[in-house]
Amino acid sequence: MRLARPACGGRPAVAGRRTQRGVLCDVMLSARECETWLTLDELAKLTHYPQASISAQLRHLRKPEYGGYAVEKRPRATDAILRGEDFGTVWEYQLRRRVRRILDRKRESRVRGRVAQPAMVS
Repeated sequence: MRLARPACGGRPAVAGRRTQRGVLCDVMLSARECETWLTLDELAKLTHYPQASISAQLRHLRKPEYGGYAVEKRPRATDAILRGEDFGTVWEYQLRRRVRRILDRKRESRVRGRVAQPAMVS
């Protein structure tokens, strides 16, 4: 059995099959490029996966071993009358690649306001 490249971080999938996490990651990153926010219901309709499973995969995408993505969440603003199942707050999500900055120790101490003192030599 040959393994394919990992889709959106994580373990590699079996060749020819994409993981649910990989599919969800690709959909969310494509939506991000279009500046679109998606609800769990919309993601379920696009991917054909259940909402509870999508919610769990979004939590996994936050973990460093699965890409360390930033999952942004906000309440959807609605002007129209909501359908029966949409009572309460409807949340929408957007996935963003997390940018990590690595600073050396000298620069890091200066950024924090502490200047490293040179060692005294006698």
